[in-house]
Amino acid sequence: MKKLAPLIMGILLICGILYGTTTYMNQAQGYTVGNTLTLYNWGDYIDPALIKKFETETGYKVSYETFDSNEAMFTKIEQGGTSYDLTIPSEYMIQKMMDKNMLLPLDKSKIVGLEHINPAFLDLAFDPDNQYSIPYFWGTVGIVYNDKFVKEEEMLHWDDLWNPALKNNVMLVDGAREVIGFSLNSLGYSLNDRDPKHLAEVTEKLDALSPNVKAIVADEIKMYMAQEESAAAVTFSGEAAEMLAENEHLHYVVPEEGSNVWFDNFVIPKTAKNFDAAYAFINFMLRPENAAQNAEYVGYSTPNKDALQYLPDEVTADEQFYPSEETMAHLEVYENLGQQALELYNDLFLEFKMYRN
Repeated sequence: MKKLAPLIMGILLICGILYGTTTYMNQAQGYTVGNTLTLYNWGDYIDPALIKKFETETGYKVSYETFDSNEAMFTKIEQGGTSYDLTIPSEYMIQKMMDKNMLLPLDKSKIVGLEHINPAFLDLAFDPDNQYSIPYFWGTVGIVYNDKFVKEEEMLHWDDLWNPALKNNVMLVDGAREVIGFSLNSLGYSLNDRDPKHLAEVTEKLDALSPNVKAIVADEIKMYMAQEESAAAVTFSGEAAEMLAENEHLHYVVPEEGSNVWFDNFVIPKTAKNFDAAYAFINFMLRPENAAQNAEYVGYSTPNKDALQYLPDEVTADEQFYPSEETMAHLEVYENLGQQALELYNDLFLEFKMYRN
């Protein structure tokens, strides 16, 4: 044991030096616990210029980390280790985090600018009276198609993706809820359906779609579609907006039989440390001019009704990204399926990915 003592002391000494060096470097860069906002967000989901503007205006420093799925975000926060002051999950995950007692209720007295949010995006079922979340972006799931390869009348419904003429020419976003969801919609079912018989039908239908699927990808889908690597793709509206900006032959459609309307909201995890910074950032992003700048950069639809006046008319009048009330009536929000049903969705999707032709 005595022989180990010098080794242990050496290790402790090294750890102390490393800790001191890290602390010094953080302080040299202006990062201290008291003035740092630790933000956990989706990749490329905020205009970097707005982060710099926030830092300049408030004196806070932003430590920015990203995730690529709601599930990855949930797992990291649940496991602990990093104290995120703000994160931006989707509606069904907000509901799950509420159920797991992972979020702090909001102090509305510290929030300035909530009146700028369209009332249609407040007090929704996943968070009544917005006790835990503030809207950030919203959008839909739909189909992007290239008019060089597909005519408009040939891409109006989910079933059009099963057209044999599209063999090896369809790309899908890499998400279980999205793929299982549009397949359920194509069969006339809710995208929150938990009926095992209906999900068995989905399995058969996805097997039939398999020959048409060229790839199941994440962010790369934007590049592939812009470069005309595929005739059609299932993706999110904001991703579609970026694709359309890159290629005039691309179009976006939300099938009339139904689809997903999603909401990403700010929440404060229970492990947060800097509450003043968190509220300062929420208030900063609620300002209409900032919300508009962010919407132009990211490409998704803003829930900030007063930000619309700062956006080009061709954007706000485009029903592909700001759908009519008639279209909205056919859209559904993802519900928290519960652990058992969610595992079934994930298993079905993984099986489809692994064994598709």
